[in-house]
Amino acid sequence: MIRILSGFGGLALVVLAGAGIFLWDPLPANPPPAILAATADGYDAEILRDEYGVPHIRGKRDRDASFGLAYAHAEDDFETIQEVVAVTRGRLARYRGKDAAPADYLVSLLGVWETIDARYDSDVPDDVKALADAYSAGLNLYASEHPDETWAGLAPFTPQDIIAGFLFKTPFFYGLDETLTGLFSDDYTQAIALAPQGDDKAFLMAPKPLSERGSNAFAVSPTRSGDGVTRLIINSHQPLTGPVAWYEAQIASDEGLDITGGIFPGTPVILHGFNHDIGWANTVSAQDLSDTYVLTRNPDNKDQYLLDGAWQDFEKSTATLHVKLWGPFALKVKRPVLRSAHGPVIEAPTGTYAIRYAGMGEIRQLEQYYRLNKSTGLDSFLSAMSLNALPSINYIFADKDGNVGFIHNAQYPARDDAWDWSGDLPGDRSDLIWDGYRDWADVPKLINPASGFVFNANNTPYSATDGPDNLAPDDFPQSMGLQTNQTNRALRIMELTDGTGTMDRDRLLSIKFDTAYAEGSEAQQVVDAVLAHDWSDEPDLAEAAAFLA
Repeated sequence: MIRILSGFGGLALVVLAGAGIFLWDPLPANPPPAILAATADGYDAEILRDEYGVPHIRGKRDRDASFGLAYAHAEDDFETIQEVVAVTRGRLARYRGKDAAPADYLVSLLGVWETIDARYDSDVPDDVKALADAYSAGLNLYASEHPDETWAGLAPFTPQDIIAGFLFKTPFFYGLDETLTGLFSDDYTQAIALAPQGDDKAFLMAPKPLSERGSNAFAVSPTRSGDGVTRLIINSHQPLTGPVAWYEAQIASDEGLDITGGIFPGTPVILHGFNHDIGWANTVSAQDLSDTYVLTRNPDNKDQYLLDGAWQDFEKSTATLHVKLWGPFALKVKRPVLRSAHGPVIEAPTGTYAIRYAGMGEIRQLEQYYRLNKSTGLDSFLSAMSLNALPSINYIFADKDGNVGFIHNAQYPARDDAWDWSGDLPGDRSDLIWDGYRDWADVPKLINPASGFVFNANNTPYSATDGPDNLAPDDFPQSMGLQTNQTNRALRIMELTDGTGTMDRDRLLSIKFDTAYAEGSEAQQVVDAVLAHDWSDEPDLAEAAAFLA
């Protein structure tokens, strides 16, 4: 018995040793501080903070300002910046554990680093590379001075990290993450679009049950303001923590850059704000910019799918996820990554799907934001917007010359208008794989409307002004998938404006701070239902209902 127990003990030690070897995955050490700091050579920025702690950064060159911005932001929230870099590299699970593994997998599924490797050198202009270089150098300088705050194995930060961050995050602002989450679920219901014959239509998925919440933006021209002043209100409802936490800053240089506004962690320029000549506000939009294709797999060869009557091979690779266990040990999980002619492929419990989406393979986001930062008026602003590198996001803008406008911006897929694209598409037809986007000229815009007032509150583009010249659904093909919903905030704005009344500073602020529910809004319907209920048997709820009333 002793010999048997000894044998089991020895076997257990061998198994434990083998498991330890298999799971051994220590994070590498970061470079020495002197090496990290050396990337900052040649940059010079001054950081001054106002009474609120907001950094105001100046450099001789634009790149110096971005260098200083990175350092200032790291001073305030280095942890979140590192988290963003880690997830962009597909390595967050090595630091945060299994809950971060899906995000790491998405980096591989969406081909973030394949795009960077293929296009960074050729498609990112030199002046944009200079910004990304400078920003990463600012992070490296901070890391060199604060080694105890720097995650092991994460430094040095690179300019490619910065470009990849835009590539990975921007499609999520129009809901691509929700599309992916839905496909991975156990109860996803296919809604396959039928061929365009007669009145056949795909059925639609049920709407989300909760009322929308989000950002507001307003612009008033001098003709409406009552005092000859152009006004813009940037009222974004972004969190102050997490990967899309707003951070306020001013960046300025001797090369003409001088802009104040909000950024996300890892952003070298202002995302929305104002300079001396022009300002713009963004609100999240919800156009239909992604398409799901239902694939037919070869029953005799799971590595093939049907397209135009013939079996095609999937493009295959492997994502290795490093999932933190404890200390230097991590579980290395390998997951297949498939792509079809349509795009990334998802093997879900309910079937096999491919997705094609706005922003797929796009690498010019920072370039467009940089051009917007340097805009000096309506023409240069529209020229920067015409790059059409941003997958979505509404724009409300105003300039010093009194121009105001609204853009329901997006990369609109060049779809066949004969089809209903609101449902899933059959994946066996190559003619349904759209190629490229509609021209910038087709993007919905409303410039200098008659009333001199434009707004957006995450609502349909068909309500963007209180005057007679709103955009109309008949002006746009249904295949563009333009947003059609209203929000309580948008309905309330329309209740509070009349197309002619003076919109001075006080009036504009009273609309911004209004807290009422619009008649006919989802929110008002909920309130009415609550107040119509008899709460007499529940005193606490009766008191709450009285307060609500």
